[in-house]
Amino acid sequence: MKLNRFFAASAMTVVAFVTLTAAAPSAQAEDLAGTLKKIKDTGTITVGHRESSIPFSYLDDKQQPIGYAMDLCMKVVDAIKADLKLPNLKIVLQPVTSSNRIPLLMNGTIDLECGSTTNSVQRQQQVAFGPTYFVINVTAAVKKASGVNSLAELNGKNISTTSGSTSVPLLKAYEKTASIDVKEIYGKDHGESFLLLADDRVTAFVMDDILLAGQIANSKEPASYKILPESLRTEPYSMMLRKDDPQFKALVDKTVSAIMKSGEIEKIYSKWFMSAIPPKNVNLNFGMTPGLREAFRNPNDKGV
Repeated sequence: MKLNRFFAASAMTVVAFVTLTAAAPSAQAEDLAGTLKKIKDTGTITVGHRESSIPFSYLDDKQQPIGYAMDLCMKVVDAIKADLKLPNLKIVLQPVTSSNRIPLLMNGTIDLECGSTTNSVQRQQQVAFGPTYFVINVTAAVKKASGVNSLAELNGKNISTTSGSTSVPLLKAYEKTASIDVKEIYGKDHGESFLLLADDRVTAFVMDDILLAGQIANSKEPASYKILPESLRTEPYSMMLRKDDPQFKALVDKTVSAIMKSGEIEKIYSKWFMSAIPPKNVNLNFGMTPGLREAFRNPNDKGV
């Protein structure tokens, strides 16, 4: 009899515990903050992408965003789906430019920016970055027929660059130190900036070497252009996220670092830099540099 009463009491205790547990919110839902809470509450993530940053983030012949950065960002989206248990997470793709990408991230319009964004110490005052996924040199593309072989020879010339990019202050600093004078014409994106060069409205397009290579490879006459060997600065690219959001940054860092350390990054890199890519099936043949290999071996978010 006493034994039966013991089991009955125990059963009631278990039922009470289960009922209490079911009524209480999950620890994850209770602890979520920042971007992850926003995504959980809305069931939506908004990804910022570029329209002409070949091969990082650009539009294919169906006007859909594709590229190296987009592939990496979709890996982060998959991790969010798993972490938040949201298999039907809605993905909104929002085009951004060099000029509006930071404001749109800060005001909550986009949750993650996937493109060709330089991680700089100055920008870190406003936003945060994931691990470096590319390393570039800022230089210039010219037409071979121009006879220009160095940055100094651009003195007195018109040059194009993209509004809101790090190339602008770097070029102005170079002008002061090298005592040259150039007139800048700004394109709203890399495609427009390159078109100024293609149409002979400028002598050079100053930008990141890989973006110059992408524009040249997809131009009507790739053989007509060359990239100058000089470098204004070496810069790291990263995906951009909101500042002071440790939960989301931890997820981004963990996801991207795992891709790098597992070797999966080699396949993704080869797909976009060593193979024929849409829409014209051109191969950039842009081999991995020692600096980039080091970034993959030791993932970090250091800015310049």
